Amino acid sequence: MRAPRLLAALLLACAAFGARAAVSVVDDAGRRVTVQQPARRVISMAPHATELLFAAGGGRQVVGVMNYSDYPEAAKTLPLVGSNSVIDMERVLALKPDLIVVWHTGNTARQIAQIESLGVPVFHSEPRRLAQVADNVERLGRLLDTEPAAAKTAAALRARLAALEARYARRAPVTVFYQIWDQPLYTLNDAQIASDAIRVCGGRNVFGGLKVVAPEVGIEAVLAADPEAIMAGKRYDPANPGLRLWEPYKSMTAVKRGNLLTVDGELLTRPGPRAIDGAARLCEAFEAVRQRRPK
Repeated sequence: MRAPRLLAALLLACAAFGARAAVSVVDDAGRRVTVQQPARRVISMAPHATELLFAAGGGRQVVGVMNYSDYPEAAKTLPLVGSNSVIDMERVLALKPDLIVVWHTGNTARQIAQIESLGVPVFHSEPRRLAQVADNVERLGRLLDTEPAAAKTAAALRARLAALEARYARRAPVTVFYQIWDQPLYTLNDAQIASDAIRVCGGRNVFGGLKVVAPEVGIEAVLAADPEAIMAGKRYDPANPGLRLWEPYKSMTAVKRGNLLTVDGELLTRPGPRAIDGAARLCEAFEAVRQRRPK
Protein backbone atom coordinates (compact mmCIF):
# COMPACT_ATOMS: atom_id res chain seq x y z
CA MET A 1 0.00 0.00 0.00
CA ARG A 2 2.91 2.35 0.71
CA ALA A 3 4.17 2.38 -2.90
CA PRO A 4 0.80 3.35 -4.49
CA ARG A 5 0.38 6.08 -1.91
CA LEU A 6 3.85 7.38 -2.60
CA LEU A 7 3.19 7.37 -6.34
CA ALA A 8 -0.10 9.20 -5.84
CA ALA A 9 1.64 11.82 -3.69
CA LEU A 10 4.29 12.32 -6.34
CA LEU A 11 1.67 12.71 -9.05
CA LEU A 12 -0.20 15.26 -6.96
CA ALA A 13 3.01 17.16 -6.29
CA CYS A 14 3.83 17.23 -10.02
CA ALA A 15 0.33 18.43 -10.84
CA ALA A 16 0.59 21.15 -8.21
CA PHE A 17 3.98 22.22 -9.56
CA GLY A 18 2.58 22.39 -13.08
CA ALA A 19 -0.38 24.44 -11.90
CA ARG A 20 1.96 26.92 -10.21
CA ALA A 21 4.28 27.15 -13.20
CA ALA A 22 1.73 28.73 -15.54
CA VAL A 23 1.16 32.40 -14.68
CA SER A 24 -1.49 34.73 -16.14
CA VAL A 25 -1.95 38.49 -15.92
CA VAL A 26 -4.20 40.95 -17.72
CA ASP A 27 -2.28 43.54 -19.73
CA ASP A 28 -3.15 47.16 -20.51
CA ALA A 29 -5.10 46.09 -23.60
CA GLY A 30 -7.38 44.03 -21.37
CA ARG A 31 -6.00 40.76 -22.75
CA ARG A 32 -4.94 37.80 -20.65
CA VAL A 33 -1.26 36.98 -21.04
CA THR A 34 -0.11 33.52 -19.93
CA VAL A 35 3.39 32.10 -19.65
CA GLN A 36 3.68 28.37 -19.00
CA GLN A 37 6.76 29.01 -16.89
CA PRO A 38 8.53 32.19 -15.73
CA ALA A 39 9.75 34.23 -18.68
CA ARG A 40 13.52 33.93 -19.06
CA ARG A 41 14.09 35.52 -22.48
CA VAL A 42 12.19 38.78 -22.83
CA ILE A 43 12.24 41.31 -25.67
CA SER A 44 11.20 44.91 -25.03
CA MET A 45 9.65 46.79 -27.94
CA ALA A 46 9.71 50.22 -26.27
CA PRO A 47 12.16 52.22 -24.11
CA HIS A 48 9.68 52.57 -21.25
CA ALA A 49 9.03 48.82 -21.30
CA THR A 50 12.78 48.23 -20.94
CA GLU A 51 12.77 50.44 -17.84
CA LEU A 52 9.74 48.63 -16.44
CA LEU A 53 11.36 45.22 -16.91
CA PHE A 54 14.52 46.32 -15.11
CA ALA A 55 12.47 47.94 -12.35
CA ALA A 56 10.56 44.68 -11.91
CA GLY A 57 13.85 42.89 -11.23
CA GLY A 58 14.05 41.25 -14.64
CA GLY A 59 17.02 43.02 -16.19
CA ARG A 60 18.97 39.79 -16.61
CA GLN A 61 16.06 38.23 -18.47
CA VAL A 62 15.91 40.99 -21.12
CA VAL A 63 17.65 39.70 -24.27
CA GLY A 64 16.64 42.36 -26.82
CA VAL A 65 15.38 45.94 -26.90
CA MET A 66 14.05 48.63 -29.20
CA ASN A 67 16.14 51.69 -30.08
CA TYR A 68 16.36 54.52 -27.51
CA SER A 69 16.37 51.96 -24.70
CA ASP A 70 19.01 53.97 -22.87
CA TYR A 71 18.04 53.50 -19.23
CA PRO A 72 19.26 51.97 -17.03
CA GLU A 73 22.87 51.95 -18.19
CA ALA A 74 22.88 48.17 -18.63
CA ALA A 75 20.15 48.46 -21.26
CA LYS A 76 22.55 50.22 -23.63
CA THR A 77 24.54 47.01 -24.11
CA LEU A 78 21.59 44.82 -25.10
CA PRO A 79 21.00 43.69 -28.71
CA LEU A 80 18.73 45.94 -30.76
CA VAL A 81 15.76 44.38 -32.54
CA GLY A 82 14.72 47.48 -34.46
CA SER A 83 13.19 50.92 -34.25
CA ASN A 84 9.71 52.39 -34.04
CA SER A 85 9.57 52.17 -37.85
CA VAL A 86 11.26 48.84 -38.61
CA ILE A 87 11.57 45.62 -36.61
CA ASP A 88 14.20 43.01 -37.49
CA MET A 89 11.99 39.93 -37.24
CA GLU A 90 14.90 37.63 -38.00
CA ARG A 91 16.75 39.03 -35.00
CA VAL A 92 13.62 38.63 -32.86
CA LEU A 93 13.32 34.96 -33.84
CA ALA A 94 17.04 34.35 -33.30
CA LEU A 95 16.77 35.61 -29.72
CA LYS A 96 14.11 32.93 -28.97
CA PRO A 97 11.92 35.06 -26.68
CA ASP A 98 9.37 33.55 -24.35
CA LEU A 99 7.74 36.97 -23.70
CA ILE A 100 7.57 40.18 -25.76
CA VAL A 101 6.46 43.52 -24.33
CA VAL A 102 4.93 45.95 -26.86
CA TRP A 103 3.62 49.52 -26.74
CA HIS A 104 0.50 50.28 -28.74
CA THR A 105 1.32 53.99 -29.02
CA GLY A 106 4.91 53.45 -30.15
CA ASN A 107 4.62 50.26 -32.20
CA THR A 108 2.54 50.27 -35.38
CA ALA A 109 -0.45 47.96 -35.81
CA ARG A 110 1.50 46.12 -38.51
CA GLN A 111 4.46 45.59 -36.20
CA ILE A 112 2.27 44.30 -33.39
CA ALA A 113 0.51 41.93 -35.80
CA GLN A 114 3.90 40.61 -36.93
CA ILE A 115 4.97 40.06 -33.35
CA GLU A 116 1.75 38.35 -32.33
CA SER A 117 1.96 36.03 -35.34
CA LEU A 118 5.04 34.43 -33.75
CA GLY A 119 2.90 32.68 -31.14
CA VAL A 120 4.97 34.08 -28.27
CA PRO A 121 3.09 35.58 -25.27
CA VAL A 122 2.77 39.36 -25.80
CA PHE A 123 2.20 41.89 -23.00
CA HIS A 124 0.78 45.28 -24.05
CA SER A 125 2.19 48.00 -21.79
CA GLU A 126 0.36 51.33 -22.01
CA PRO A 127 0.45 53.27 -18.70
CA ARG A 128 -1.53 56.47 -19.13
CA ARG A 129 -1.61 57.39 -15.46
CA LEU A 130 1.28 57.52 -13.04
CA ALA A 131 -0.43 54.98 -10.80
CA GLN A 132 -0.48 52.48 -13.66
CA VAL A 133 3.33 52.41 -13.78
CA ALA A 134 3.46 50.54 -10.47
CA ASP A 135 0.71 48.19 -11.71
CA ASN A 136 2.83 47.38 -14.79
CA VAL A 137 5.88 46.67 -12.63
CA GLU A 138 3.90 44.22 -10.50
CA ARG A 139 2.33 42.35 -13.42
CA LEU A 140 5.64 42.03 -15.25
CA GLY A 141 7.18 40.79 -12.00
CA ARG A 142 4.62 37.99 -11.94
CA LEU A 143 5.43 36.94 -15.50
CA LEU A 144 9.17 37.05 -14.74
CA ASP A 145 8.90 35.37 -11.33
CA THR A 146 10.58 38.38 -9.72
CA GLU A 147 7.63 39.35 -7.55
CA PRO A 148 9.58 40.34 -4.38
CA ALA A 149 11.70 42.87 -6.28
CA ALA A 150 8.72 44.08 -8.31
CA ALA A 151 6.57 44.51 -5.20
CA LYS A 152 9.30 46.55 -3.50
CA THR A 153 9.66 48.85 -6.51
CA ALA A 154 5.90 49.22 -6.92
CA ALA A 155 5.43 50.09 -3.25
CA ALA A 156 8.13 52.77 -3.45
CA LEU A 157 6.57 54.28 -6.59
CA ARG A 158 3.12 54.38 -4.99
CA ALA A 159 4.49 56.00 -1.84
CA ARG A 160 6.26 58.74 -3.82
CA LEU A 161 3.16 59.37 -5.94
CA ALA A 162 0.92 59.55 -2.87
CA ALA A 163 3.28 62.08 -1.29
CA LEU A 164 3.20 64.27 -4.40
CA GLU A 165 -0.59 64.13 -4.60
CA ALA A 166 -0.97 64.93 -0.90
CA ARG A 167 1.31 67.94 -1.22
CA TYR A 168 0.32 69.43 -4.58
CA ALA A 169 -2.96 68.13 -6.01
CA ARG A 170 -5.09 70.70 -4.14
CA ARG A 171 -2.81 73.66 -4.69
CA ALA A 172 -4.14 76.63 -6.64
CA PRO A 173 -4.55 75.38 -10.24
CA VAL A 174 -1.99 76.28 -12.90
CA THR A 175 -3.25 76.32 -16.49
CA VAL A 176 -0.61 74.84 -18.77
CA PHE A 177 0.17 74.43 -22.45
CA TYR A 178 2.60 71.55 -23.08
CA GLN A 179 4.46 72.18 -26.32
CA ILE A 180 5.98 68.89 -27.52
CA TRP A 181 6.96 70.22 -30.96
CA ASP A 182 7.08 73.68 -32.46
CA GLN A 183 7.13 73.29 -36.27
CA PRO A 184 4.27 72.46 -36.56
CA LEU A 185 2.91 73.08 -33.08
CA TYR A 186 1.93 69.87 -31.26
CA THR A 187 0.69 69.19 -27.76
CA LEU A 188 -0.71 66.24 -25.74
CA ASN A 189 -4.20 65.51 -24.48
CA ASP A 190 -5.18 64.03 -21.12
CA ALA A 191 -4.71 60.43 -22.35
CA GLN A 192 -0.91 60.79 -22.10
CA ILE A 193 0.94 60.22 -18.85
CA ALA A 194 2.49 63.71 -18.91
CA SER A 195 -0.97 65.19 -18.44
CA ASP A 196 -1.44 63.03 -15.37
CA ALA A 197 1.76 64.52 -13.98
CA ILE A 198 0.30 67.97 -14.66
CA ARG A 199 -2.84 66.95 -12.75
CA VAL A 200 -0.89 65.54 -9.79
CA CYS A 201 0.97 68.84 -9.50
CA GLY A 202 -2.25 70.85 -9.41
CA GLY A 203 -2.14 71.87 -13.06
CA ARG A 204 -4.66 71.78 -15.87
CA ASN A 205 -3.74 70.98 -19.46
CA VAL A 206 -5.58 73.60 -21.55
CA PHE A 207 -5.89 71.13 -24.47
CA GLY A 208 -6.42 68.03 -22.36
CA GLY A 209 -9.95 67.51 -23.64
CA LEU A 210 -9.01 67.08 -27.30
CA LYS A 211 -9.67 63.61 -28.72
CA VAL A 212 -6.31 63.06 -30.44
CA VAL A 213 -3.46 62.01 -28.12
CA ALA A 214 -0.94 64.32 -29.82
CA PRO A 215 -3.01 67.00 -31.60
CA GLU A 216 -1.69 69.79 -33.77
CA VAL A 217 -2.84 73.21 -32.56
CA GLY A 218 -2.48 76.74 -33.87
CA ILE A 219 -0.76 79.68 -32.24
CA GLU A 220 -4.10 81.47 -32.21
CA ALA A 221 -5.66 78.68 -30.14
CA VAL A 222 -2.86 78.91 -27.58
CA LEU A 223 -3.22 82.69 -27.41
CA ALA A 224 -6.97 82.30 -26.86
CA ALA A 225 -6.38 79.77 -24.05
CA ASP A 226 -3.84 82.16 -22.47
CA PRO A 227 -2.18 79.56 -20.20
CA GLU A 228 -0.42 80.66 -17.06
CA ALA A 229 2.59 78.55 -18.02
CA ILE A 230 3.99 77.06 -21.22
CA MET A 231 6.28 74.06 -20.90
CA ALA A 232 8.48 72.34 -23.46
CA GLY A 233 11.35 69.87 -23.55
CA LYS A 234 14.92 70.77 -24.41
CA ARG A 235 15.48 71.74 -28.05
CA TYR A 236 17.44 69.06 -29.87
CA ASP A 237 17.67 71.21 -32.99
CA PRO A 238 19.00 74.72 -32.24
CA ALA A 239 17.37 75.92 -35.45
CA ASN A 240 13.91 75.36 -33.96
CA PRO A 241 12.55 78.22 -31.87
CA GLY A 242 11.30 76.10 -28.96
CA LEU A 243 9.95 78.33 -26.20
CA ARG A 244 11.38 81.41 -27.94
CA LEU A 245 8.35 81.10 -30.22
CA TRP A 246 6.28 82.88 -27.57
CA GLU A 247 8.56 85.76 -26.66
CA PRO A 248 6.95 88.21 -29.13
CA TYR A 249 3.53 87.72 -27.48
CA LYS A 250 4.15 90.03 -24.56
CA SER A 251 0.52 90.15 -23.47
CA MET A 252 0.33 86.40 -22.80
CA THR A 253 0.17 85.55 -19.11
CA ALA A 254 2.92 82.96 -19.41
CA VAL A 255 5.24 85.45 -21.13
CA LYS A 256 4.44 88.39 -18.85
CA ARG A 257 5.21 86.35 -15.72
CA GLY A 258 8.27 84.57 -17.06
CA ASN A 259 6.60 81.18 -17.02
CA LEU A 260 8.20 79.60 -20.10
CA LEU A 261 9.37 76.34 -18.54
CA THR A 262 11.96 73.93 -19.89
CA VAL A 263 11.18 70.41 -18.68
CA ASP A 264 12.71 66.98 -19.15
CA GLY A 265 10.33 65.65 -21.78
CA GLU A 266 11.81 62.16 -21.63
CA LEU A 267 10.90 61.80 -17.97
CA LEU A 268 7.43 63.23 -18.41
CA THR A 269 6.32 61.42 -21.56
CA ARG A 270 8.09 58.05 -21.20
CA PRO A 271 5.59 56.01 -19.15
CA GLY A 272 8.11 54.20 -17.00
CA PRO A 273 9.27 54.41 -13.37
CA ARG A 274 11.15 57.69 -13.89
CA ALA A 275 7.88 59.43 -14.73
CA ILE A 276 7.51 59.94 -10.98
CA ASP A 277 10.83 61.82 -11.03
CA GLY A 278 9.53 63.96 -13.86
CA ALA A 279 6.36 64.70 -11.92
CA ALA A 280 8.34 65.74 -8.83
CA ARG A 281 10.38 68.23 -10.85
CA LEU A 282 7.25 69.54 -12.54
CA CYS A 283 5.55 70.10 -9.20
CA GLU A 284 8.50 72.23 -8.08
CA ALA A 285 8.30 74.24 -11.31
CA PHE A 286 4.58 74.86 -10.75
CA GLU A 287 5.31 76.11 -7.24
CA ALA A 288 7.64 78.69 -8.76
CA VAL A 289 4.83 79.68 -11.16
CA ARG A 290 2.51 80.22 -8.18
CA GLN A 291 5.13 82.34 -6.46
CA ARG A 292 5.27 84.65 -9.47
CA ARG A 293 1.58 85.55 -9.27
CA PRO A 294 0.77 89.17 -8.52
CA LYS A 295 0.33 89.78 -4.82
